[in-house]
Amino acid sequence: MNVIFLLIGVSLVVAAGFLISFIWASRSGQYDDDYTPSVRILFDDKPTTNHNK
Repeated sequence: MNVIFLLIGVSLVVAAGFLISFIWASRSGQYDDDYTPSVRILFDDKPTTNHNK
């Protein structure tokens, strides 16, 4: 029975860690740009010059 209480405590600590890291990531601007990745494939690449002789 003590093992169950230990596992519940550990799982709550892990869940709190994930929640804190998610809040930190969202406040630091990790999820601000959601438009550019979806249209990045449509942008033209810069032309490369080949200087091999």
